[in-house]
Amino acid sequence: MNLVSFSLIFAGVMLNAAAQILMKAGTNTVGHFEFSAANVLPIGWKLATEWHIVTALFCYGISVVVWILALSRVPVSIAFPMLSMAYVVNAIAAYYLLGEPFSATKLAGMAVIIVGVIIISRA
Repeated sequence: MNLVSFSLIFAGVMLNAAAQILMKAGTNTVGHFEFSAANVLPIGWKLATEWHIVTALFCYGISVVVWILALSRVPVSIAFPMLSMAYVVNAIAAYYLLGEPFSATKLAGMAVIIVGVIIISRA
């Protein structure tokens, strides 16, 4: 895999991870909600106008374009497993940015993911 291909995959992973963190920050801002006929429009409007969520959707849109570029250069059997690195990035970002707990079990799972990605990338 060359630098351009790796950069596209890396950008796709980072955009996807950023979108997830922004979605969570947006739902934290809006707060817990239940969908019902009475609140679909008010909650829908809150979500549609929450800047974290709007930015997350923008990140997803850009990530689709980046991912299409990556897939034009790298076999999907190699590129797609690398998206699992978004879990690693998200777990670390959620700990630092959102105050979510971090445990030895998560760390072990992240190590397995990293080893798996390394093995697949050498295929």
